[in-house]
Amino acid sequence: MSKPARTLLKVLVDQRRWRYTDFERAFRRAAAQVLDEGSRNLTVSEAQFRRWTAGKVQTLPSPEACAVLEHLFGVGAAALFDAPPSVAPEPAFNLEDEIAMTARDVQSEAAEAASASLSDTTLDQLRDDVTTLARTYTNRAPFDVFQRARELREEAETARSRTQVPVQAQELLIVAGQACAILATAAFDLGSMDGAKRLCRSAALYGETARFDPLRAFAGGTLAYIAYFSNQPREAARLARQARTFDGLGDVGRRRLAAIEARAFGHLGDPVSAQRALDASQADSQGITDDLHDGVGGEFGFTDERLAMSNASTCLLLGDGDRAESHACQALELAAGRPVALRSARVAGGAAADLAAARLLRDDLDGAVDALEQVWLVPRDQRATGLLTRTARVRRALTGERFRNAVAAAELGDRIEDFTRMAAQHQLGKGGGSVAALEG
Repeated sequence: MSKPARTLLKVLVDQRRWRYTDFERAFRRAAAQVLDEGSRNLTVSEAQFRRWTAGKVQTLPSPEACAVLEHLFGVGAAALFDAPPSVAPEPAFNLEDEIAMTARDVQSEAAEAASASLSDTTLDQLRDDVTTLARTYTNRAPFDVFQRARELREEAETARSRTQVPVQAQELLIVAGQACAILATAAFDLGSMDGAKRLCRSAALYGETARFDPLRAFAGGTLAYIAYFSNQPREAARLARQARTFDGLGDVGRRRLAAIEARAFGHLGDPVSAQRALDASQADSQGITDDLHDGVGGEFGFTDERLAMSNASTCLLLGDGDRAESHACQALELAAGRPVALRSARVAGGAAADLAAARLLRDDLDGAVDALEQVWLVPRDQRATGLLTRTARVRRALTGERFRNAVAAAELGDRIEDFTRMAAQHQLGKGGGSVAALEG
């Protein structure tokens, strides 16, 4: 048999079938109703609750606690802590009081829920800010982009800590993941491979947590070309193929991954696999879109000129100068056709460098000189890893046997060295390592 209750408080709590959590919740609500504003956060610990109900207190609690208890049970505090009568009276049931109490509780909880959510305006602004950063990336300095993306990720995480609405939390995970993916791209452009890889894996984790596969696929593609630039083309091909298996990808996302895979196979010297991936990257559109590569676009997209530039690089790796020149010229024409505000100096510079490399394959030094005029126009704070790798390829070609005695080749090589030395990542101390591949 259970022991008889030692206090009336224990009897009344048992009649209501309250556990500690139920009592504590009711106590806080009552405190909010009867106490002054400065004391409304009065609470009761579980240990204190056990002492009260077990009759293990020598004196009454504080006046504030007594006032709350009296309001809660309708009995004086002294009686609550005294031994119960032989038969404790059942509390009279009053339907109107029950309804009123329930209405107050629901109102209180609804107010708490409202205070634990974000305004739609805050969430919309964060989405817009990340979208704007992605769409203006190509004409901004990677270092400036890195700083802004870091701020946006922190803002998204701060907002996520303030909401208990699942839909809002998921949206903020996506925003934070997009900012993290931009951070990874900026770190890569600044020459920090290890930092880019770590940030990219974090972006993929955001995508996995938010169940947003386009972000996971984009991060997988970025990891692939980081592997490619780290002289791991086989791993790059594997990562690109793996990223293409994610659901919910549109045509643009799949085209980007196929182009990355083609370059990896080109570096491996596998023309059959490279051509298969090239064909996939240029396949007719199926009209399928997704919310990242198409909805946000910008750096998450993959424009026709970037595709043509990328495929020029693949053809160079395969030693096919004619096709490389054709793709590079196509990239330059497409880039020139963009409105001035949307033209990318980095894409035009990268395509021009590939065009120069293609012309050097057929010993056209004058043609290479002409092509590089577009490269010199790229501002030093936008001379990213991909462009510097392309110009390094041209520099190596100029030191070959066929151009050894050409004064123009020597002068051009010196100019490329100056161009590289003044790049932002070299100024930041990130340009010392060599990379083996071509990317933009």
